[in-house]
Amino acid sequence: MFRKILIANRGEIAVRIIRACRELGISPVAVYSQADRAALHVRLADEAYFIGPAPSSESYLKMEHIIDAARRSGAEAIHPGYGFLAENAEFARAVRDAGLVFIGPRPEAMELMGSKTNARRAAQSAGAPIVPGTTEPLGSLEEAREVAARLGYPVMLKAAAGGGGKGMRLVASAEELPSAFATAQSEAASAFGDPQVYLEKAVVRPRHIEIQVFADEHGNVVHLGERECSIQRRHQKVIEECPSPINDPELRARMGEAAVRIARAAGYVNAGTVEFLVSDETRDFYFLEMNTRLQVEHPVTELVTGIDLVREQIRVACGEKLSFAQEELRWSGHAIECRIYAEDPENNFMPSPGRITELRVPTGPGIRDDGGVYAGAEVSIYYDPMISKLAAWGRTRAEAIDRLRRALDEYVIEGIKTTLPFFREVVRDEEFIRGELDTGFIERFSRRRAQAPTDPMERDIAAIAAAIAFSERRIETRANAAEHRTNNVWRLAGRALLLR
Repeated sequence: MFRKILIANRGEIAVRIIRACRELGISPVAVYSQADRAALHVRLADEAYFIGPAPSSESYLKMEHIIDAARRSGAEAIHPGYGFLAENAEFARAVRDAGLVFIGPRPEAMELMGSKTNARRAAQSAGAPIVPGTTEPLGSLEEAREVAARLGYPVMLKAAAGGGGKGMRLVASAEELPSAFATAQSEAASAFGDPQVYLEKAVVRPRHIEIQVFADEHGNVVHLGERECSIQRRHQKVIEECPSPINDPELRARMGEAAVRIARAAGYVNAGTVEFLVSDETRDFYFLEMNTRLQVEHPVTELVTGIDLVREQIRVACGEKLSFAQEELRWSGHAIECRIYAEDPENNFMPSPGRITELRVPTGPGIRDDGGVYAGAEVSIYYDPMISKLAAWGRTRAEAIDRLRRALDEYVIEGIKTTLPFFREVVRDEEFIRGELDTGFIERFSRRRAQAPTDPMERDIAAIAAAIAFSERRIETRANAAEHRTNNVWRLAGRALLLR
């Protein structure tokens, strides 16, 4: 087992990895930028090394600074978390060349699956179904026109070199194609340094379902079931579930087998995720892409399977075999996760940086919050505005929803705007409760929300009533706390004893 691991990341995922290290008796080492000097992950680590100014391009994306910090600390391995350099094959290779262990897949597998067009070819060779479209980047707008006409509109343009919604455009007609093609190329070049895009047939109202896979260096490859990731905003996931509300064991087995074949074809090792689009009507599924890293939404899989994915990542990177076999896996209950962002849902989800003046994190049965902040912490303008991931587990989906509602109502973050009010509405939405999910859910939810109530007076009265009720609860809670502090009989007895 490693003695010391450097974590090449920040925020909640750095905190998550630090906790896994602690449980394994490994000393965690943090890195930080100028903006993160007082960050929670820095406070929790055994050591912390400064790697540059606030902009990520000058700190968390500086490979040489991170590798130098690992050398100075005496760390034997580097865990990249997700984002930043986590899917950068050049970084994985540089870590290996420096005599350190990269806790993740081999750089060759990252290069193969990191290219969306190469990944589509690999999936085809593994016998997995893919969405009809190109397996090579488009050479020109004219080629895009020809392919789109052959497939039929709507079509989807996608960046060949990355994901996260960057360089992605839905094109409904031939008239929209020139503008969408130019915009997709520009976004792809800006986000990934590669303007190449490819085109595929758009699947109407699909579910976005992913399969968690894991492989070791001894030839063992398994899947840990599916996650429903259809609730997305700007092609970014915001709510995830395990299992999918479809909860179809036969579909899970077929998708899992396809994901395992793809991982084997890529020579994959460590944790990865194979993403599919699924037709809700026919249960047909199509390979979308593979993420060669730990996913943001991994907690819901952990809650349902009982497998600690970060702990397993570290063990496999040490050369150990997987601690479980496919036939030993069981899926128990249901878990749902909300990504809590420092964004203003009333202002088109614009970022809301600033200082957190008060923080009360929900707890209780079935609740898990993976956070990276504290009261008094500063949410920086330089990084992704995600504050935490709130997950709820229940024996059934209905119980998980009940617990999630309660936890969202308990959650208090003041000083900045957050997406908490948005999630409180979503988990009470009838379409969500019925599990009628696809990638257009938020658009439909937003339309329903805008339409009711239509009377401005009614809307204002409802808002005022909700605000008064919330304020009364806060005042009552603080009054009770003050009374408790003043009149606690044990405290008064202790004071009396001291005065004798």
